[in-house]
Amino acid sequence: MKDEYKSRVYTERPSYADLDAPDKFQAIIGIIATRLKQHPNAICSYSGGSDSDILIDLIERTRKWFPSVPPVRYIFFNTGLEMKATRDHVKETARKYGVEIEEARPKVNIVEATRKYGIPFVSKIMSEGLSGWQSKNIPLSIAEEYESAEDKRAKRAELKARYPGCEAIINFLCCCNSAGEPRPNIQLVINSSKYMRDFIAEYPPDFQISAKCCDYCKKQLAHQVQKDYDLIITGERRAEGGMRSVPRGVDFENDGNTMCFYTQGDKFRFRPLFYITDKDKAWYKDHYRIRYSDAYEVYGLKRTGCCGCPISYKAISDLEKIRPYEPNVVRAAWNIFGKSYEYRQKYVEYKERRKAEEREMSDLQLHLE
Repeated sequence: MKDEYKSRVYTERPSYADLDAPDKFQAIIGIIATRLKQHPNAICSYSGGSDSDILIDLIERTRKWFPSVPPVRYIFFNTGLEMKATRDHVKETARKYGVEIEEARPKVNIVEATRKYGIPFVSKIMSEGLSGWQSKNIPLSIAEEYESAEDKRAKRAELKARYPGCEAIINFLCCCNSAGEPRPNIQLVINSSKYMRDFIAEYPPDFQISAKCCDYCKKQLAHQVQKDYDLIITGERRAEGGMRSVPRGVDFENDGNTMCFYTQGDKFRFRPLFYITDKDKAWYKDHYRIRYSDAYEVYGLKRTGCCGCPISYKAISDLEKIRPYEPNVVRAAWNIFGKSYEYRQKYVEYKERRKAEEREMSDLQLHLE
């Protein structure tokens, strides 16, 4: 029997990761106490979302149980497009725990960033790739050249020479790596979203695509606010998938890093919730009677994140849940991201049509056989 491959996320998971919720959270509280004593100059991002609610409760519960644990600075990043439910919840949470949750706003807000650079589409990786394709104006036909070439390494080298400074875009469009080897199934290529290259060719976007709004409204602001702190705490969980689930930092074996605690440059980064599952969260919420914001408890959202961000496939349906309570923020989201919403709907319809055509062709071939 062939051995099943498991990534470091599984092979290097600590023993507490597989405990039942009560014991797992007890272990995490001990870890929080240890890390905050080791690195007392700490800052924690608080978004007003459900993960943040669990995280702040854990930290403040730790400080209550271990009075020697130093306080943490909490920061809320306001992108300029936030639900009232979220803003109100941030204030309520600060009162509940008797802490200050400072609000930070970007110099370039989400309206300015999207107008200048473009709006996201499908994912951050897809947005970055399509943004580069649009700016460099490289023809999609290079993918056909690459796929039909017998010597793909040589073709990749020739494309690099033909389009200098565009290696990432060539890899993205041709679904290959820098050595010219086909890599059709990784996240960094255009067809990681099925039929995307064909869709773009048939229906070119009439708007600028970019995910720089995230860079300007969150990442750059976070770097600025966090620069004077040694320990940066976030509520990322492996169960969320995507880039949040991968190992970070440097040499785990030799530098003492773990999946939830690692070094990055001159900073220590700490993700206490990394091994918390949805089931664990539900237990904690019920056991400690945590109340999420109205966005969850009243509107019925499952996640909040950046309000209306078109990277979420549920963006339109979520906005409809918000509309009865906050119609103004829904109108604002449509004004900012509307073209991306509409383009994604068109892409979804295109995928369904292509799948149906392929099923029909497959059925026909079976019939002829």
